[in-house]
Amino acid sequence: MSLTFSLAHFMGGIILLCAFLQLSQRRLAAMITLYQTEALVLSAAAFWQGYAQGELNLYLTGLITFTLKAVLLPWGLREIVRRFNMVRAVETALPMAMAMILGLALIGVAVLVLLPVTMGTLSLTREDLAIALSVVLLGLLLMILRRNALAQIIGFLSMENGLVLAAIGMPGMPFVAEFSVALLVLLAFLVVGAFLFRIREHFDTLDLSGLEKIERRGR
Repeated sequence: MSLTFSLAHFMGGIILLCAFLQLSQRRLAAMITLYQTEALVLSAAAFWQGYAQGELNLYLTGLITFTLKAVLLPWGLREIVRRFNMVRAVETALPMAMAMILGLALIGVAVLVLLPVTMGTLSLTREDLAIALSVVLLGLLLMILRRNALAQIIGFLSMENGLVLAAIGMPGMPFVAEFSVALLVLLAFLVVGAFLFRIREHFDTLDLSGLEKIERRGR
């Protein structure tokens, strides 16, 4: 059991670290690499939880996570960066130092809120849920602070990684729920990808602050 706890917490910690480090990145290439690392570790965590819990469904979850999130989605994101030639730094709503402080504060909030209300559950489940909630909150913060549409998509995908991390840490989670979330993410990515191409075609930018200025002028 100690090995189960140690490896699960170690992999959860790596996912949390990647989500936190995304707040300090201003290059889309680095953000995509961190997201891909998140997905690779998440797939490994799903395989490990499948072994620890004796659940075949978690092996399938790990396979889907690896194929979709660690291979296909990063490839699609890099293709968008290459086609749009998005090599410039992404603008942020707050300085990096402030963003990191807010990220640490959100992690503290997740721990303080979740651990007391899950006292009756297994320690492994409680701590995995705390890590997962932290990843979700950091992904949400990334979406709020970045003004680039593609960076906001990465934040959304990071949030979904946190939800999957919570699901694989809870024994008895039905596979159909995890599969439905993965399929929804893929469909959303395809729709948003087409939407990004339309934005770039009409406005020649993916900076949403510029679109807000155009909207205000229209009013």
